[in-house]
Amino acid sequence: MSRTRLDAPQRAREAGAIEARCWRLAGRVQGVGFRPFVFRLARSLGVRGEVRNLGGEVEVVGEGEPAALDRLGAALTAAAPPLARPRVVACTRRAPEGHAEFRIAESASSGAPRVHLPPDLACCDDCLRELADPGDRRHRYPFINCTQCGPRYTLIERLPYDRANTTMRGFALCADCRAEYAAPHDRRFHAEPLACPSCGPRLAFRAAAGAAAQADASALAACLEALRAGRIVAVKGVGGYHLLTDARSDAAVARLRARKRRPHKPLAVMLPEHALRQLALDDAAAAALCDRARPIVLAPPTAAAGLAAGVAPGLREVGVMLAYSPLHHLLVEGFGGPLVATSANLAGEPVLTDASEVEARLGTVADAFLHHDRPIARPADDPVCRVIDGRARPIRLGRGTAPVELRLPFRLARPALATGAHLKNTVALGWDDRAVVSPHIGDLGTPRAAAVFEQVAGDLQRLYGVTAEQVFCDAHPGYASTRWARASGLPATAVYHHHAHAAALAAEHPACDGWLVFTWDGVGFGPDGTLWGGEGLFGRPGAWTRVATLRPFRLPGGERAAHEPWRSAAALCWELGLPWRVAASDLAWRAWRQGVNAPQTSAAGRLFDAAAALVGLVETATFEGHGPMWLEALAADAPPQALDLPLSRAAGGTWQLDWAPLVTHLLGDGLAPAQRAALFHGSLARGLLAQARAVRRERAVRRVGLTGGVFQNRLLAEAATALLRADGFEVHLPAELPCNDAGIAFGQLVEAGARQ
Repeated sequence: MSRTRLDAPQRAREAGAIEARCWRLAGRVQGVGFRPFVFRLARSLGVRGEVRNLGGEVEVVGEGEPAALDRLGAALTAAAPPLARPRVVACTRRAPEGHAEFRIAESASSGAPRVHLPPDLACCDDCLRELADPGDRRHRYPFINCTQCGPRYTLIERLPYDRANTTMRGFALCADCRAEYAAPHDRRFHAEPLACPSCGPRLAFRAAAGAAAQADASALAACLEALRAGRIVAVKGVGGYHLLTDARSDAAVARLRARKRRPHKPLAVMLPEHALRQLALDDAAAAALCDRARPIVLAPPTAAAGLAAGVAPGLREVGVMLAYSPLHHLLVEGFGGPLVATSANLAGEPVLTDASEVEARLGTVADAFLHHDRPIARPADDPVCRVIDGRARPIRLGRGTAPVELRLPFRLARPALATGAHLKNTVALGWDDRAVVSPHIGDLGTPRAAAVFEQVAGDLQRLYGVTAEQVFCDAHPGYASTRWARASGLPATAVYHHHAHAAALAAEHPACDGWLVFTWDGVGFGPDGTLWGGEGLFGRPGAWTRVATLRPFRLPGGERAAHEPWRSAAALCWELGLPWRVAASDLAWRAWRQGVNAPQTSAAGRLFDAAAALVGLVETATFEGHGPMWLEALAADAPPQALDLPLSRAAGGTWQLDWAPLVTHLLGDGLAPAQRAALFHGSLARGLLAQARAVRRERAVRRVGLTGGVFQNRLLAEAATALLRADGFEVHLPAELPCNDAGIAFGQLVEAGARQ
């Protein structure tokens, strides 16, 4: 539409009656229906002018009576669409140009972009009503969406966010959809993923590789029939494929575990909304489950849920999520019960997104495949959260929650890419005072994970219009992310693992200073060349001092101990001169005694592994965190109890907590296994308090942070938090990012940037 202007005499007559203003808005203003909102708002107020995308921001030009412009300016943020997060960065007066109406203008660039990428969000209530309405033309259409819902991050290929720049560009709009797209008062006005059965993506069901495919409604019906028969179906969703099967069938779940070679790791379950009453939810968990991101939430099921015992063996909680895409709603409601919905991938790899690849790589796992032809620009696994200390805290970033956009507590001298850790990898891009953390990539031990790592690192730079001029990486030379950084050709800065953990937490509270941060996790390379993992760090980003630690021990087999908890248990016993015997321990003991492949560690995560083995739960782990997760679940069966562990000065003046008195209790000592597990948790929480008190006497510290993967353990985190607060400390746990290694990339930006 061309701009219609008033003639010169008209402009002159009205010059005294109107003003013109220009607002520039940043934040989340693309992909959330913000321009249509401005269009309708301005017209309702009698304001003329235009709104346009401007390099990641939105520019609004308004002409009208001063009072109307005042109302427009206030409503731009106060009345914005629910998914928008606008922020006015500039408002200037200008000479009226004589706009005859208000319009949406074509997107333009404005030099350096201020991009805020929208996430993928769950199907809205309006679309769900249409989905269920037999009289609606999108009745039971699996790709229904509008400006307030649907895929964004997983289909945007470049910005500005226009249809031609998404994976929907291959679907030409039919006449009805074009009319909706152009209708100012339609909620699909300028909805870029707009689609309908006539012009949009379609389903295809294949019973086995090479078999003839069924399309659309018959494809959906065939998929439901297969699920009712207890079969395993790989289903393409928003950010990748899931493996679906009947969550109430012991046989179906056992078959999935056997085929995927996943004997114990918990499986996520997708529920219809009416099944919420089958979960024991507190207010925070219920709110998280119903959030527009629709994350997986760890929650205890009731007996009414009827879930197969094999869904989450050894645990009290199940990872549950509500259906979020229209396709998932159709499947879950049509099936009539809970479905296992686990990522369609091989262990540790990113979720698969391509039809041919999923059939080739999971052909021996799935009985059938439900594909669709809307391309996925980049994988995004489901996010995971757990309520700890009254708040739902992220465990994994993913579809709907990432990319996560954060503020740095300073301005970076040069744009930087942080490559994160080796496990639970995410990458982060930083420039000026902004940081963007990617969704979960996975464990960087496979070619596919490495390829997705490179894709996401490149995507972030391209989408946000920022080219990294330096890289920050972990100090561990063996990490794939570190090797990539050093081979990138850019200046590389190494950041110690636990410094990054502490810096990430501290940056969530930039007004605070003088932290004591306990960074407890598996293992990470420390400045002294040993494997840290049970540290207390005092200071601030860029200036941490180790002031507390756990008694170190030598780890037989080194990295193998992460998969074989018996090795950590043996190490504790051997340190104390106690016997430990399992298969292969004789050889390990001789190597340990001679100091061969037995690095020293202070890792709290390995202590939890040891406790799980000493109690008799897990000697060989089949997934990361296997032993500690089962130990926490077991401890819930006994009342809280604790020992006072010895605290002493170690070399360098650190306060060292000694785990030795726990070992004999863990081995038995007349206590039931649940009592031993509870004693272990309570004693470490009390020991952490003792360390905090000792540091406070010397440094007057008041603020304590708890971070690192060990504090995903709710029993430990909440026990330590309660003790610390009762003693007068202010306590913080990560809230924006996971406390595990998924937060390391952001911590690298903060830590290395603070030193520049």
